[in-house]
Amino acid sequence: MTITQPDLSVFETLESEVRSYCRGWPTVFDQARGSRMYNEDGHEYLDFFAGAGSLNYGHNNPVLKRALLDYLERDGVTHGLDMSTTAKRTFLRTFQDLVLLPRDLPYKVMFPGPTGTNAVESALKLARKVKGREAIVSFTNAFHGMSLGSLAVTGNAFKRAGAGIPLVHGTPMPFDNYFDGTVPDFLWFERLLEDQGSGLNKPAAVIVETVQGEGGINVARAEWLRALKELCERQDMLLIVDDIQMGCGRTGAFFSFEEAGIVPDIVTVSKSISGYGLPMALCLFRPELDLWEPGEHNGTFRGNNPAFVTATAALEAYWTDGSAMEKQTRARGEQVEQWLVSIAEENRADVSEFRGRGLVWGLEFHDKGRAERIARRAFDLGLLVETSGPEGEVVKLLPALTITPEELDEGMRVLARAVRETA
Repeated sequence: MTITQPDLSVFETLESEVRSYCRGWPTVFDQARGSRMYNEDGHEYLDFFAGAGSLNYGHNNPVLKRALLDYLERDGVTHGLDMSTTAKRTFLRTFQDLVLLPRDLPYKVMFPGPTGTNAVESALKLARKVKGREAIVSFTNAFHGMSLGSLAVTGNAFKRAGAGIPLVHGTPMPFDNYFDGTVPDFLWFERLLEDQGSGLNKPAAVIVETVQGEGGINVARAEWLRALKELCERQDMLLIVDDIQMGCGRTGAFFSFEEAGIVPDIVTVSKSISGYGLPMALCLFRPELDLWEPGEHNGTFRGNNPAFVTATAALEAYWTDGSAMEKQTRARGEQVEQWLVSIAEENRADVSEFRGRGLVWGLEFHDKGRAERIARRAFDLGLLVETSGPEGEVVKLLPALTITPEELDEGMRVLARAVRETA
């Protein structure tokens, strides 16, 4: 059988060397539906990547696509800066009715620009403005984006080095279980805050991911998050939860912090908020923090109206009865966990551990290079998975929330085979 080699020449000669995902998946994709992608030759791939978490409802979800096409066909406003539009009004009302009010969350909604890192930048700027302080505390292995402010609170040395300048006004603290349970939670953090000789400037805020996606699928315990919230309140610091990848139902509930029973001061949301993979981001914060002057943080594309349309359709389709979506995600997560138990049992000498919540899971290996080999073999077998962790040592599973049980089993069988064949 003759295998057609994909024409990658223009990407290799014209596109920057900074490209990354395409290197692990050397093909040219052409179509996508649900949990499957197809290259230009029609070869099928099961997608356990979901646009790095921006496609929680799958590729070209028909409900969202219909809403978008109807809007475009009637010449609905596409670009609107921060002007008032019918699409924005409908989204805001729907978000309030289906997300904020049922959870008794008091947040104001800010459209900071269409990317996750812009949401983080706006959160950091607002925290500093409110508290009148510069320092921000983040956590080991955190990832918050690739712009300078976000990089300053990101842990990964490789990504930080790309800034090209010193990254200042950010201080890392140990994430949950960083010392394998040998040190009491926040012992070091509290000691620094209370010691006038510690050299730690009083922070304006603490920023945290409840599950560190890029950091290796590190899951914070609910009690750790509650203790962090209490510490912030005692020490007059704002708590920012970065829910860009783990929000919109990824861990089960709409917001990943709901399980802990906390209400952060500021929340950043992006990726799957549009539901369709369209650029969109939100910065949510308590009303008393809304000290912005008009235009103090703006951006040309913060009024991406097609994204408002698909976001509204996603909320109406999947969160009118939020408990149903949450139960389904948790059930699918249990299905993945059962598979990982089996894979770990079969590969006891190789697997370090597996961990996750809802439909985000990580499989870690003692051999730091094993995860990358597994991801490449999985691609050969028709499955898209990425790696995460500071050394890429974790296979990261991020399927769409709408994936069927049969598709999950299919993908996990391929993963088990890829693990087996890279031993």
